[in-house]
Formats: sequence, structure tokens, C-alpha cells
Amino acid sequence: MLAVAAGVLLGAVFGQPGNGRAASEAVPKNKTLPTISGAALVGQTLVATHGTWSGSPTSFHYAWSRCDTTGAACLAISGATGKIYTVTASDVGHTLRVTVTARNADGATTATSAATAVVPTSGCPSATGPIAVTALVPPERLQITHASIAPSLTRSTNTIRIRVVIQACDTRPVQGATVFVTPIPYNQFAAAQGTTGADGSVTLTEARRSGFPAARHQRLLAVFVRASKPGDPALGGVSARRVVAFRFGHH
Repeated sequence: MLAVAAGVLLGAVFGQPGNGRAASEAVPKNKTLPTISGAALVGQTLVATHGTWSGSPTSFHYAWSRCDTTGAACLAISGATGKIYTVTASDVGHTLRVTVTARNADGATTATSAATAVVPTSGCPSATGPIAVTALVPPERLQITHASIAPSLTRSTNTIRIRVVIQACDTRPVQGATVFVTPIPYNQFAAAQGTTGADGSVTLTEARRSGFPAARHQRLLAVFVRASKPGDPALGGVSARRVVAFRFGHH
């Protein structure tokens, strides 16, 4: 009886033969925390990654939480149990976190991401400086704040360069906006499209077409300008449209 009892005791301490390691060592353990990518703005999509784990997890479960401005006092968001979460109006004034549960045959362990930025009331991202157009959402809109032409227009002009500046959120330059420009009536100069840089500007070159000048006594060149966010409808989302006019020179 003593030998049997000792065998049971040793088995409990060192694990049963063939296990290789204790069950507590086989449960998943988090090595790097889950992360959240994307802009914390109403209507935008956030994507969670599960981080890295030891213990060879066989599955991951996601649970999103709405927290206070410091990332504390978090409450689970009903139904938000996937890798992807779309920010809603209920999240305004809060931060967001995601908790990942990693599971294998030996058990489960949880780990929680850092908090996002506070979801603002407008469609503007917090911080300062240039804005990536992908971070803008309605009700914010792009603003076509400046347009210039070179060289000075004459009836013999063959090529024009039109520089457009796009801003949003109180005059912050917008990077990555798609700008489309075409003179009207059409067929005076070729239409052109480009993407704004970090200073919010893009310069588009247009070659003369057979329809220029559009009238014998033409003194203005009217140009239609559209700024939009890639992936948005051309006339929806945060897009903006404007018609600008450039005077002819004296030549």
C-alpha cells in the first residue's frame, strides 16, 4: 500500500509518464499583447491582431470593450466578438480595447490590447499636422482651398499646370486625396487626376485639345475640381467639388 501511495504522490508532483510537461506549462501564455490597427473614428473599421503566444493555441476568441478616456472602466460591447469592429456613435468620448482568449487542449488564457485614442465627436483624427485622407470620415469634408494655373493663359496656350491644395479639419493639409480636374466646357484641355502629397497639394498637367478656346471672345477658363477619398463614391463620403475660373492674360 505504501509503494502505491508513493507512486500516486510522485505522479501528482511530476506529471504522468509520457506527458512531457506539466499541464500548467502547456496552457497558452501571452508573449506580446494583441494590437488594434485603424483610425478610432465613427464609421471607421478597426482590426485586431491576436499577438503572439506560446503553447500552440488552436483558437482565438475576440471581445471588444468600450472604456473611459484613460482606457479603464471597460465594459464589453454586445455582439462585438470578431477580429474586425466598426466604430459607432456610441463610442464617441471613449477608448476601445480588444481582449483575446487563446485556447488549446490544456486550457485558455486572455490578454488585452492597449487602448485606442479617444473617439472624437467629429470625423477628424486627433493630433496635429497632415491628415491621411483614409482617417477622415463624415461629417467632415475635404476642402478645396486653393487653385492656381501656370503659365498665364492666352489664346495660344498649349499646356497648363493646375495646382490644387486640399485641406480639412481647420486648415490641416490632407495627404492621399484623389484630385480630378477638367476645364468646362469639355475638350479644351485634357482632364487629369492625381494624389495630394504631405503638404496637401497636387499639380496636374493638361494638354490643349481642339476645343480651346471655347468661344471667340473667351476671357475665362472655368475648371471643375473634385477631391475625394479613394474607395468613397465620387460624389459621396468626404468628397468636395468646386468650379474655379482663371482669367486670360493680355497676350
